Amino acid sequence: MEEKKQLIEEIKKLIVVNEEDSIDINPNFLQYFEVDELNSIKSDLEVKKRNISKTSLDFLDKFYEKTKKDKI
Repeated sequence: MEEKKQLIEEIKKLIVVNEEDSIDINPNFLQYFEVDELNSIKSDLEVKKRNISKTSLDFLDKFYEKTKKDKI
């Protein structure tokens, strides 16, 4: 049960966008998910978070390159 609580806390940190925000996850999820399922959710969120960062960087790079070519 303690491992599940720790995983839920890690998942909450991955979900948060702004560190000042707080995310509440229903504690009853501990009853529904097994440790391996929570690990899978955590892993999926980590991948998505990395991909969002990469996508954002790609977009900003393209935007920057476009603004360099255009005269204001």
